Amino acid sequence: MNGNELYLKAKEVMPGGVNSSTRVNKALGMPFYVSKGKGSKLWDMEGREYLDMSCAHGAGLLGNGHPAIDEALHKAIEIGYVNSFETEYHERLARIITESIPCADKIRFCSAGSEATMHLIRACRGFTGKNKIIRVEGHFHGYHELIFIGGQPPASEFPRNRERPYIESAGIPEEFANLIIPVPCNDIAALQEAVDKHGSDTALLILEPVNFNTAGIRAQQEYLEFARKITKENGIVLFFDEIQSAFKKSFGAAQSHLGVTPDVCTIGKSIGGGLPLSAFCGKAEIMDTYQPLGPVQHSGTFNAHLIPILAGLAFVQEAAKPEFYPKLRALEKQFHEGVDAIIEKHDLNMIVPHFGARYNILLGRKTPALRYEETFCHNKDVMLKILKACFDKGIYFHDYGGGPSHNGYSIQHTSEDIAKVLGVLESVLVAHRNEM
Repeated sequence: MNGNELYLKAKEVMPGGVNSSTRVNKALGMPFYVSKGKGSKLWDMEGREYLDMSCAHGAGLLGNGHPAIDEALHKAIEIGYVNSFETEYHERLARIITESIPCADKIRFCSAGSEATMHLIRACRGFTGKNKIIRVEGHFHGYHELIFIGGQPPASEFPRNRERPYIESAGIPEEFANLIIPVPCNDIAALQEAVDKHGSDTALLILEPVNFNTAGIRAQQEYLEFARKITKENGIVLFFDEIQSAFKKSFGAAQSHLGVTPDVCTIGKSIGGGLPLSAFCGKAEIMDTYQPLGPVQHSGTFNAHLIPILAGLAFVQEAAKPEFYPKLRALEKQFHEGVDAIIEKHDLNMIVPHFGARYNILLGRKTPALRYEETFCHNKDVMLKILKACFDKGIYFHDYGGGPSHNGYSIQHTSEDIAKVLGVLESVLVAHRNEM
């Protein structure tokens, strides 16, 4: 059965034929159906080979079918893949991560990034006794009602976002928007104004130190330092969402590089080694608000299931090897020096910002965007053409509706893989240079 046939059958029993909305790759007009994956490669239903430059949205930092994860799965079988119990492996992984993340006195595990932000927002509110959330435009923190508001409004809705935060999905009550205060990224004056106006009612300021979900916008150092200062002065919890940025550049989180330590943070994607594992961590006084020590509830049958916990241990053991990050940095250097050379050689109107093993492609400008609205230059239709042309040449980049979102590579990618990607990218980008 080929992908087209499978898609027709899947649409009969699943909404849109998928289990996650963004799996419908608009560049392809359907999901990318994979028959198997190994190392840096994927194969479709007809057996055609592709280089995987999505790497499970950042969760596949070890690549596909890594031997260490295979070993973890076999170990889970030997133990009996028990769930809803604590084991020695939970404590072991928790200790490794808390020793590597600056803000993490204590940690709890869950499955998905959306779960992690949801539960940690609840603790921030429980700890402060306040309800409002200051959030940075362009940043993404999950799909739940608490925060899927005011983050990524379309350009047509953006002018009203700071007056009435844009609700990003049907089914979210309007009342939830009353608790969200959107602010522009890297704007110290706007953050000061928001705190002056809402500080006494605000539980937390949440942001991505590196925003992979909208054009790789980096929070500037002085902005992060000001955020740290003003939240501390006003009894507001500083919350770094590092679901994507943790472990991408080194063994730890972006906060380690930036020298600004939040009160709490979420981590995810990479730490499960390709299996569903996320976590939330922070200062002991905030984390200890969870039951059974405090009044904040966090529970669930499949929280920290043994299989992803063992995979998480396998991941951190691999990532701790002395050759792991030097190899990733070599791939990063090769890819971005190559991309930058292509852009300069052909005078392309685009940039490719990056942090560690993940990067974005932003069309329509030659300098980094500092605020969400500076990404509206990006042409989604042209981006879709670029992604489809790369796919036809055997390179798989995932599509996020044509937006300037993220892709990347894994520890199992090789220098030869990167060279092939650069060759394909050059031919495709040059073909579309006049449309950017």
